[in-house]
Amino acid sequence: MKVLTQSGSLIWSDRWRLGALQSYEVINIALSSVLIGFLFILFHLFGNTVENVNSSSAFVWMVSRWSDKQSFGADYSHGFLIPFVSLAVLWHRREEIKLAPKQICLWGLAVIVMALSFHWLGAKMQQTRISLISLILLLWGIPLYFFGWKLAKLLIFPCSYLIFCVPLNFLDALSGPLQMVATSMAYGLLNGLGIECERVGTQLMSPFFRLNVEAPCSGLRSLLAMTALSAVYAHYTQKSFISKWFLFLASIPIAVAGNIGRIISIALVSITAGQQFGTGLHHDWSGYVLFALAISLMIGCGKLLQINYKESFRTWKKVYLSRS
Repeated sequence: MKVLTQSGSLIWSDRWRLGALQSYEVINIALSSVLIGFLFILFHLFGNTVENVNSSSAFVWMVSRWSDKQSFGADYSHGFLIPFVSLAVLWHRREEIKLAPKQICLWGLAVIVMALSFHWLGAKMQQTRISLISLILLLWGIPLYFFGWKLAKLLIFPCSYLIFCVPLNFLDALSGPLQMVATSMAYGLLNGLGIECERVGTQLMSPFFRLNVEAPCSGLRSLLAMTALSAVYAHYTQKSFISKWFLFLASIPIAVAGNIGRIISIALVSITAGQQFGTGLHHDWSGYVLFALAISLMIGCGKLLQINYKESFRTWKKVYLSRS
């Protein structure tokens, strides 16, 4: 028996009943359940050895870092969305995954051993981040071993995208340089616009405003969110490997430029509407506006990369010669 919607899509089939499954399918489901259970036990019960966290779960540690508002973890608040994006990519490519030829690949066993070694190393070093990266390797290495390269190739992006979930604390070191770059560029542009101001470290001062570009305003948060967004956008909109990476890397200067524009806008609003409004309400909401502008720049850059310039030049040349 099959149940279909009005559009003809399948809702239910008797083929999906447990009693209708073949013996090898039941074995595959059982083995998959054992593997999922093993991964859950390994990373939930023995995934975290950091002493200042009251949980042995790597997942609990990771989510607590996403929710952390006092340290760099606030920059990873987008981590809640990343797993859903990876699942959406898998769902979108489900037919390709289903039709991919499958065979055992021993290289997958090497990846599994390496990932388990990383997990052991992360536990010994009290670096839960290393354990989480090993989990990503396992999520890719296990299908590689059981189903081969053809299928594993389709899983490279959704698995590697999960890296954006992992709070990488060494990126917090970029906060200081980003502060200096944003302050220096904003200082130069404001003086170029005829607005005289002085720069002292990360402070911009004039008779009309006094701005201090602190660590939360360095642009690191928007940079991380922008790279995560551009990665999935480039994956779906760009055809060539080079254009995908170009668009992904272009998100870095786009995010930095957006943060510089935000600082300049705060200065301009402080001059026209007062320091309290500029560093208060406008400061709190300007990030959303400029992030939308950064997304527009990303889309525009992606459209430019999609243009076939050789074909466009041939067309222009043909039209030009016909007119002349």
